[in-house]
Amino acid sequence: MTTLIVDDEPVARGVLREELESFPDIEVIGEAADGRSALAEIERLSPELVFLDLQMPVMSGFEVAANLAGKTTPIIVIVTAYDHYAIRAFEVGAVDYLLKPVEATRLRKTLERVRNLRRQPIEIANRAAAIAAAAHPLSVPSARKIVARNGSDYLLLEIDEVLALQAERELVWIITPKQRYLAMQSLAGIEQRLPAAQFQRVHRNALVNVNHIRKMSTLTSQRWLITLSNSLQLIVSKRQAHHIRRILHW
Repeated sequence: MTTLIVDDEPVARGVLREELESFPDIEVIGEAADGRSALAEIERLSPELVFLDLQMPVMSGFEVAANLAGKTTPIIVIVTAYDHYAIRAFEVGAVDYLLKPVEATRLRKTLERVRNLRRQPIEIANRAAAIAAAAHPLSVPSARKIVARNGSDYLLLEIDEVLALQAERELVWIITPKQRYLAMQSLAGIEQRLPAAQFQRVHRNALVNVNHIRKMSTLTSQRWLITLSNSLQLIVSKRQAHHIRRILHW
């Protein structure tokens, strides 16, 4: 399992690397000393597993999770000297946490958890999204990212880049400016976690990001046609028309 160690303390990185090298199925492929470097290394190396320190210069561990992007979402194990940070991270989504100095017995148990999670990409992506949300405590439980699927890849999409969500029978599609992705939750489930001021249901089968509405046209006295920034057009149901006008201050 390819592994990246992220910690601003060289000694801590060295100790953890030495412990990990005793496990034949773990390959440490890189290290990073701060959050910004961690993001660059995650993008460059696509590690399956990241041991992530929470308190670092430039960018915290929570912020690293909040800025994850791309096709590969790693399993995240939190490493910290502060127990309350570790517990918070574990509660929101980290597969496990390790307190410094890392004990070999505890590390072994953590790797057992990691191995059990390794072939569950949806769960891995959901956990990463939960840690990302913890970087914005005022917004919890609102989502900051949405888990999406593109073929065999699972991505974390920023909610600001999502134009709309559309349900087609049992499937829900996430629409962005360039393409659409398959959502991993029901439309109602996603709606509960999105900021209501930004995402509005315009139909029982559709949610739109009001920041991407570019035009509203009347079809009848009670029906509207909205055009989004990518030129996608959606009909607003009679039930939702008055609510859309109020949000847009029409």
